[in-house]
Amino acid sequence: MSKLKIGVVRGGISSEREVSLKSGEGIIRELNKDKYDVKDIVLDDKNDIFTSLDGVDFVFLGLHGKFGEDGKIQAILETMDIPYTGCGVLASSLCMDKDITKHIMRSYGVRTAKWITVREGGECEECGYSYAAACLGEDIIAKPNSGGSSVGVHFIKNEQEFYEALKDIFTIDKEVIIEEVLRGVEISVPIIDGKVYPTLCIEPKAGTFFDYASKYEAGGADEYVVEFEKELQDEINELTKTAYHAVKCEGYARIDFMLKDNKPYLMEINTLPGMTMTSLVPKSLKHLGVSYSELLDKLIEVSLKIKR
Repeated sequence: MSKLKIGVVRGGISSEREVSLKSGEGIIRELNKDKYDVKDIVLDDKNDIFTSLDGVDFVFLGLHGKFGEDGKIQAILETMDIPYTGCGVLASSLCMDKDITKHIMRSYGVRTAKWITVREGGECEECGYSYAAACLGEDIIAKPNSGGSSVGVHFIKNEQEFYEALKDIFTIDKEVIIEEVLRGVEISVPIIDGKVYPTLCIEPKAGTFFDYASKYEAGGADEYVVEFEKELQDEINELTKTAYHAVKCEGYARIDFMLKDNKPYLMEINTLPGMTMTSLVPKSLKHLGVSYSELLDKLIEVSLKIKR
């Protein structure tokens, strides 16, 4: 019986390239070579995707950020009739845009932090810190509207920091999302094929929040499985399912929440969660005795049965 030829696509052109390279490296190392013929595909340019898939039966996406997590690669693969891991075009596009995601979540009754958006060259760019503070409170955070891995995140406490944040983020994205800061317990919940897996509690050590160092450096955060009291855990699980289905996720995703006053507030939907050895999804599944290699098998199996 011939092996399934899997192309692991990593790298890419986004600000999260280094994270993607690490994710892909872990995937390549741990894929069962007795079952799969593995091809390492590093994207250095958008055009590389069109010239690197000869003979590939299936793509395991290790990409993050723009042209990876935003639906564009997914659309190309669907056009080429090549199955792939992760969510489809629509969910990937929606969840890449934090503003749109939050509007959808609000319509489904899922709590989120209050927010405003600032477009480069738009009227709100001149509104300043005082306007944002009046809308959201004085404790605010700014980040790229279409980004991840905590790249370009700024905590803001005054006018100078506000404009410095905008200047920096506009080098990454054309739109900035500014939110009230929710102080509480950060949790993350994997969901695979509509099934919710153990909740992880995150306590950053390398920074004041779950930043890039906390996520991807060994020892950057204490991350451990937690089971809350039944009523709260049931709400977390139900909100995870609601969020997953509301934006038409398929395959798998990771939903991040902040618990404030024992109430979950959705922070982000990750349609291609990090898959390094220190990433959250592998840690959650490990708690159930599922090895990293077995998890990869599971994600491939789930993805192959999706009809796109």
